Amino acid sequence: MTGKEKEKEEEMTIPQIEEIEEEKEEELMAEPETAPVEGSEQDIEGLPGIGPKTAEKLKEAGYGALMNIATASASEIAAVADVGEGTASKAIMAARGALRMGYETGLQALENRKKILKLTTGSKELDKLLGGGLETCSITECYGAFGSAKTQIAHQLAVNAQLPIDEGGLNGAVLYIDTEHTFRPERIMEMCSAKGLDHKKILANIHVGRAYNSDHQILLADKAKDIMKEKNIKLVIVDSLMSHFRADYIGRGSLAGRQQKLNQHLHVLQKLADTYNALIYLTNQVMSKPDMLFGDPTAAVGGHVLHHAATFRIYLRKSKGDTRICKLVDSPNLPDGETVIRITPDGVIDR
Repeated sequence: MTGKEKEKEEEMTIPQIEEIEEEKEEELMAEPETAPVEGSEQDIEGLPGIGPKTAEKLKEAGYGALMNIATASASEIAAVADVGEGTASKAIMAARGALRMGYETGLQALENRKKILKLTTGSKELDKLLGGGLETCSITECYGAFGSAKTQIAHQLAVNAQLPIDEGGLNGAVLYIDTEHTFRPERIMEMCSAKGLDHKKILANIHVGRAYNSDHQILLADKAKDIMKEKNIKLVIVDSLMSHFRADYIGRGSLAGRQQKLNQHLHVLQKLADTYNALIYLTNQVMSKPDMLFGDPTAAVGGHVLHHAATFRIYLRKSKGDTRICKLVDSPNLPDGETVIRITPDGVIDR
């Protein structure tokens, strides 16, 4: 900067400086208007600062669509694409502008809700309790004691998700994060036999990842975006969510760190649901409250972080024989209620 330029800058008044800064902000905000519209993966090459080589890096890391970039943070894009955070921020702003990720009217929200798919549980009564089935773009948490049918429902959903949409399915594949080593292909075969389905085709579309600790579990969820679009994943199952977190973080001193990691993990899962119109099904463990003298002392683990993140929460309880009581305890639009299902060799059915 020359001496004359310095003198000119010093002579500028505060209103003039603010006016220049406002003009710069307006230029940055105007960039998304020229960004490409939502479409193929090639659209990301039109984003500011994203050339062919950078686009290739982003695609390899699972950021091949505008929605992936629009919902990412500047630090994420900067690390993956090896660009500055300023460049990453501009690309994110442009992607958001192209996807119109601003405010919308209630009528537009109602129209967007028509894209939501419903997955049948196999029980008409349970589907009725859930307003027609489990919703995509949401997280459903099922919690209960051991043997309450959390994993049985997970297996049934893994089969049902591959059915055509007009039969209550999602017409897509399944991602299964197994933290307790409870996934059984033999059980899938039984359920397929009851429905007259080819178990080889069904099993070929269930992608199972065995998680050995909480960090591995988080990594599997982070890696999910790499195959969500390629494999047409419409259902992500985590069975169970809190098992490793309870084992890896012991004592109150580690509680804050655990909850922070859990919160990030849940946000990654919700992002998958929103980006790919997928359903997230979580099973959760419970604990007993010894100080509770009246009522049911059973409570779900995970704390408020998990309870706020789950869109729908279902409490499962054992009953006589093969029957289980399903209670809807939380939903943004449905009343609380309960129904009874049966767990048979054929799968989940009505009583």
